[in-house]
Amino acid sequence: MSEAVADIAVIGLAVMGQNLILNMNDHGFTVCAFNRTVAKVDEFLANEAKGTKIVGAHSIAEMVKLLKRPRRVMLLVQAGKPVQSMIDQIAPLLEKGDIIIDGGNSEYHDTNRRYEELKAKGIHYVGCGVSGGEEGARYGPSLMPGGAPEAWEHIKPIFQSIAAKSGSEPCCDWLGNAGSGHFVKMVHNGIEYGDMQLIAEAYHLLHESLGLSYDELAQTFLQWNQGELDSFLIEITANILTYRDEQGECVVPKILDSAGQKGTGKWTGIAALEYGQPVTLIAESVFARCLSALKDQRVAAARVLPGSSLPKPEAFNDKKAFIEHVRLALYASKIVSYAQGFMLLSEASKVHGWNLNFGAIALMWRGGCIIRSRFLGRIKEAFDTNPNLQNLLLDDFFLKAVSAANNSWRIVTGSAIFAGIPTPAFSSALAFYDGYRTGVLPANLIQAQRDYFGAHTYKLISNPETSVHTNWTGRGGRVTSNAYQA
Repeated sequence: MSEAVADIAVIGLAVMGQNLILNMNDHGFTVCAFNRTVAKVDEFLANEAKGTKIVGAHSIAEMVKLLKRPRRVMLLVQAGKPVQSMIDQIAPLLEKGDIIIDGGNSEYHDTNRRYEELKAKGIHYVGCGVSGGEEGARYGPSLMPGGAPEAWEHIKPIFQSIAAKSGSEPCCDWLGNAGSGHFVKMVHNGIEYGDMQLIAEAYHLLHESLGLSYDELAQTFLQWNQGELDSFLIEITANILTYRDEQGECVVPKILDSAGQKGTGKWTGIAALEYGQPVTLIAESVFARCLSALKDQRVAAARVLPGSSLPKPEAFNDKKAFIEHVRLALYASKIVSYAQGFMLLSEASKVHGWNLNFGAIALMWRGGCIIRSRFLGRIKEAFDTNPNLQNLLLDDFFLKAVSAANNSWRIVTGSAIFAGIPTPAFSSALAFYDGYRTGVLPANLIQAQRDYFGAHTYKLISNPETSVHTNWTGRGGRVTSNAYQA
């Protein structure tokens, strides 16, 4: 078959690729399936795709011939060299106006570069974040496309049809130029790291401090999922804690406590440093995984390093009250995590001229994706009310929420410190909150130190436009200068 019959091609027949193809087929689109190992194409057509309109190609040249114009090719292959290799093979066979979509977790700098390189050849490049896992791909993912704006009208009908829905709205909209889609997906994944670490700390704290059984923990998370914390991750945590193996025992305590990671959380932390944004909770969540990986060292350290010898915190004596304190602390910390994530999105949007719509992003994350939650509806409302909102903490709803949780937050982190139970994400969230609400920070002393050892200058509150240097070891007084900017 060489007739152009396919609306889109999908390259990569791992489970995500297969499920996305089946999803597209369900919505009336003819899809061409291709895989580097071509035997997988025949296997897929004979089994999962049997009885559908899906067609297969045994070479990239055949795939291109099967595509209607403008040709739309979506890659679902491993980020890095595999993506670049596939682009290098496809691009010479395409024409001006054709579209390549990278649906993997590519680093956004790579997407920026590929966007420019393919633009020079007249090919429209799109970096599209895809969230929701295997089930989301099959029945409705969250899709975050950005890149060449000319491509949007040609992929919009497909993407918005297959995306998850929040009410009647698709969890998919155009984000901006170049690597904006992959940047938004990166921040999504960073927030996911934060959410998972916060939930893990709540679980650990309740188990260690109150001695809650796994059944009691499961019931606690089930109850939390009925209220403000309603989310996919809270839901699956309850399910995980409920699950029993063939011996009738909870599986969680049998799992090695060394967390893996694929890099997107680390990229978020690097981007936070690059753009000068204090995304401390996500960074701390990445470091917590790094610390968990030091299993042998931790076991050895546990034998020799002393823990707390302080009296048991009084808060632990009232089980019901402390569980509620932890719930509120988790909610407040979650607000900080998202506030930091949107701070990073805002700064990157300014730097790159993406003009990101933060309410639309919250909607995209409202359904289909891993961080989907009731909470995101409130974020959308906040940015719909005030598109120029500087920080989620300043929105009336979230201001009231963190105010209500304020004392519980401090009781939880303070009690954890007294008991020697690590809560890095809870603690960093509270430290950020206290730093953000502090009008005068000790950075004035840091500026004086920098000027003392490096003549980097400082500015006075009374005259913030002028740089000043002081001869700290002599009697020369201040020297006004603009020559020492650092």
